[in-house]
Amino acid sequence: MKRAGFIALGVGILLVAFASSFAFTVQQTQRALVVRLGMPIAIHDQPGLYFKAPFIDTVIYFERRLISLEPPAEQIILGDQKRIEVSTYTRFRITDPLAFYQAVGGVEQGQSRLAQIVSSAVRRELGQAKLVDLLSTERDRIIDKIRNEVIERGRSLGVDVVDVRLLRADLPAETSQAIYDRMKSERQREAKELRAQGFEWAQEIQARADRQRTVILAEAQQKSKVARGEADAKASQILGEAYDHSPAFYTFLRTQQTYRQTLAGASPMLLLSPDADFLGALTRGPTLADGMSATGMSATGMSATGSGAPAKGTPLPGPAPTGTPKP
Repeated sequence: MKRAGFIALGVGILLVAFASSFAFTVQQTQRALVVRLGMPIAIHDQPGLYFKAPFIDTVIYFERRLISLEPPAEQIILGDQKRIEVSTYTRFRITDPLAFYQAVGGVEQGQSRLAQIVSSAVRRELGQAKLVDLLSTERDRIIDKIRNEVIERGRSLGVDVVDVRLLRADLPAETSQAIYDRMKSERQREAKELRAQGFEWAQEIQARADRQRTVILAEAQQKSKVARGEADAKASQILGEAYDHSPAFYTFLRTQQTYRQTLAGASPMLLLSPDADFLGALTRGPTLADGMSATGMSATGMSATGSGAPAKGTPLPGPAPTGTPKP
């Protein structure tokens, strides 16, 4: 019983294998090309079940949908001799399976061939452009020229190229680092120039300020000296007029000022004899001349009250100094 089941299972597998050798299906997203001993004999565009000769016919399927092609990035030399790394993106559709098979064979071979066409077109157009063109509105014009060339050359392969884009167009890593270093050195140079210029301006401003300060101080000192001279002259004039008015009183007042400064508590000790001229005003009293009276004079000053005053030339009363005057 078990042996009969195994036999039935083997026969079923053989029948399925035999059926698959002469029948095949085409999906809605596919086109099928039947090749007999290397020669195309039929193309099936519509989905369904189809038959073929077993063992001698081969079915090759092609996508009806858009196929994306993203080859690896490659370095390209621009028209200004700058190197960039370019990555492209291409979308195409196989419209003629027979022409595609006859031109390239399979899908993988077709993608490789189309990648070469795209690379050739990119190199040709970018080799005539500059780096600044890729950073401006010229980029769209360059891409359009690349796309038109790829579309034209793709028709011979039986494909319809829908779009070609530049995914990335960057400088190589070593070039980017060199450009960064050059930009850095350029900015450092500009910074040094600005610092030097600022230092020069600061020196000029400082020199101008010092010059103005010197001029202002000189003018102020000149004005102060003039004012001080005028004040000294005015003081001398007033003192002269005072002396001319009453020489004796002026002498007496100056003597009192001298005593106040000399005999102050903070002054050094003086050892004088009683008959010293310095002590004349203290021992003998002031002598007034020029018709002025010594009315109201005392040992510490004089007043003009007019009562009980000694006559002209009479010394003021007071104790006679004994010993050394103490400040």
